[in-house]
Amino acid sequence: MYSAEINRKQPALLMLLVDQSFSMSEPAGQGQGTKADVLALAVNNLLGNAVLLCSRGGEKIYNYFEVGVVGYGAKIGPILHGADAERRVLPVKELADNPRRIDTVARRVPDGAGGVVPVQQQMPVWVDPLADGATPMVSALGYAEPVIASWCAAHPSSFPPMVINVTDGASTDGDPREAADRIRELSTDDGAALVFNLHLSALGGQAVTFPDTAADMTDPNAQRLFEASSVLPPAMLEASAALGYPVRSGSRGFLYNADVTMVIDFLDIGTRAVTPTGLKELITPTDDDAVPGDGGDATSDDDDDSSHNGGDQPAL
Repeated sequence: MYSAEINRKQPALLMLLVDQSFSMSEPAGQGQGTKADVLALAVNNLLGNAVLLCSRGGEKIYNYFEVGVVGYGAKIGPILHGADAERRVLPVKELADNPRRIDTVARRVPDGAGGVVPVQQQMPVWVDPLADGATPMVSALGYAEPVIASWCAAHPSSFPPMVINVTDGASTDGDPREAADRIRELSTDDGAALVFNLHLSALGGQAVTFPDTAADMTDPNAQRLFEASSVLPPAMLEASAALGYPVRSGSRGFLYNADVTMVIDFLDIGTRAVTPTGLKELITPTDDDAVPGDGGDATSDDDDDSSHNGGDQPAL
């Protein structure tokens, strides 16, 4: 299970549920702006990285996965340019071709002599920060459920869909466990759909990272989100360990009171999990961006371009 190869005939699905409630207007800490600012930047960076992972170092983008980003707060709905209520997920190539805009940002990069220099770089923007309304988490999960159901029916041999919910608070429209369970009851031939929950905090409380039990959790919200989270598949478990997190068999895809770095780490793991070699590169860093088994650049979008989980490549 959770070992299906990922290719254009057998893509994966990543859906992000992004909390856009009023509390996301609170400072993120460390002078980084609001929590909404930080989360939007993280999502944009990771979508950009995912596009690069699907380009194999060239300009052509290969549709190894489809992505949906759903915002929930005063409104619930897709927030990617080109997506709407009838078309809630997009192929990664369409994502790459249709950012909302291109911003020029200042970055500090190594100068090769031990220092740093400021440079201007262009950054695609798919998601803007927004903070308005309550936290209708149950409704957001319910919004995602039919998308996951229809996608599983259309892609029975694919790696199971992954839903990552990022929030800074408790659900205001009920207990999210039942809604999450309904998603996790959906499956492809390769396993049940995955639901992960990341709770963002700027208060510096005790962080809970990838727990395998809720026994020590005194916060009812933490207990609910833990129970609404899936166990990490083996390759994601290994990737989390590679980043220094104390994981074990049975650890769930759940962070509570997480700081920005933790959220970025886990979003990176999730994004890489739906690309053919992304997790392998995280577990065993390599300069070789080529997809194993490829004999060079493809010349047609109809080519197979399978990425086989052979040899020592960890199964996704």
